[in-house]
Amino acid sequence: MLDTLGGRVVAYDKALERVTMQWTAETRHCHSVEGHPKGGIVQGGIVTGWIDSAMAHACVAKSAFTVGVPSLEIKVSFLAAASPGIYRSYGWIAKWGRSVAFLEGELRDEDGHLIARASSTAALRHLKKV
Repeated sequence: MLDTLGGRVVAYDKALERVTMQWTAETRHCHSVEGHPKGGIVQGGIVTGWIDSAMAHACVAKSAFTVGVPSLEIKVSFLAAASPGIYRSYGWIAKWGRSVAFLEGELRDEDGHLIARASSTAALRHLKKV
């Protein structure tokens, strides 16, 4: 999935329980490409996936890879359009419960401008050892 979305994990801050991921937006991630001065607008679902991935990775890292985290609900506020280029998504844990985690995240462009902000509720599914 990371390859499809054009991303990778670049950092995990254990103290903040925060994951940083980097993404390369290409025209294949965009709509409104023809004639657009910046090469198109990244689909909202792609932006959502970038932030959701960072939030999920924060949970997986906190659990030392012992939980899966299917999303129960995600809310995304799109504050600016994203176009082809480099972006960073950040995901962190707002509250960790026994069976549910409350997560927050955001997407910023190369210059640090806020593109989108998200909150999510995720189920904590404890993985069985193989």
